[in-house]
Amino acid sequence: MRSRIPALGSVAGILGLCLGGLAWAGEPSAPTAKGRPRPKVPVILDTDIGGDIDDTWALALMLKSPELDVKMVVSDTGNTTYRAKIIAKMLEIAKRTDVAVGIGLPQSKDDGPQAKWVADYDLARFPGKVHQDGVAAMIDLIMASPQKITLICIGPVPNIRAALERKPEIAERARFVGMHGSVRLGYDGNAKPSAEYNVVADAKAAQKVFTAAWPMTITPLDTCGIVRLRGEKFRKVAECSDPVARAVIENYRIWWKAGDPKRSDKLEASSVLFDTVAIYLAFSERLLNMEKLPIRVTDDGFTRIDPAGKPMACAMSWKDLSAFEDFLVRRLTESR
Repeated sequence: MRSRIPALGSVAGILGLCLGGLAWAGEPSAPTAKGRPRPKVPVILDTDIGGDIDDTWALALMLKSPELDVKMVVSDTGNTTYRAKIIAKMLEIAKRTDVAVGIGLPQSKDDGPQAKWVADYDLARFPGKVHQDGVAAMIDLIMASPQKITLICIGPVPNIRAALERKPEIAERARFVGMHGSVRLGYDGNAKPSAEYNVVADAKAAQKVFTAAWPMTITPLDTCGIVRLRGEKFRKVAECSDPVARAVIENYRIWWKAGDPKRSDKLEASSVLFDTVAIYLAFSERLLNMEKLPIRVTDDGFTRIDPAGKPMACAMSWKDLSAFEDFLVRRLTESR
């Protein structure tokens, strides 16, 4: 769960309308010059879903992205069984029980703000595969894959630290894409960088990950911290009858009220959708301005540009944020 305040709520009835799915020209799923479709990107998602609601939006986006071959989703940080229940229930709703669930390293027994949504969900009845040791399953999948796996991380990374300690070789067989850090801008576009939650929550784990041998791509707060759906864009998702979009909005309402029971049930905008940008970066950088920067994680959880840091691709600004918002709405509301 991230230490940020979600945005707004009031106004918006559910009309049950939904956008038709449109191809997103120029993305990796588009045919190659010779007419052949590009191969899908094999991915594992490591997530602290069930804290901030943006992980739920990100999971939905990933499941609706044909560019990605989703192999497994692993819960990370805190009560990882609670988080795994949210993952599994979302996979069932999306009819994607071919995707395995991994339970990450448990750190507490405390539930989070989406507990109401999975209060009666029995993880043992998930029709797909559930790995009790999600870290071991992640290692096995990376090492056995004939293609380099893209590891998408959208939370603190104790699981990934443990995986690197158990099997350092995974860094040579995977690519890391993460929602981590704050380089030039902080939360809400603040001119002063922040100690971003996914890093500062476990700075030692982040240091391990940010010095591993894999190629890295990150979206720091500079770009992901300003993504929010408002007005008609939000209403298109809120009013969509697609089961996955409905599950996202249902979770959003529960999460919103958990933050303050006195809040209105009506919503007119999303919270900041940080993690959706990491999902996008797993298959495209087209809408972002990327910079190769040497990044070092400090002991107090900041991500500093430092000549001694690890060079990585950093999404530092948007070419067209509005186009990304349109893309996000299209993906979340289309039925596949």
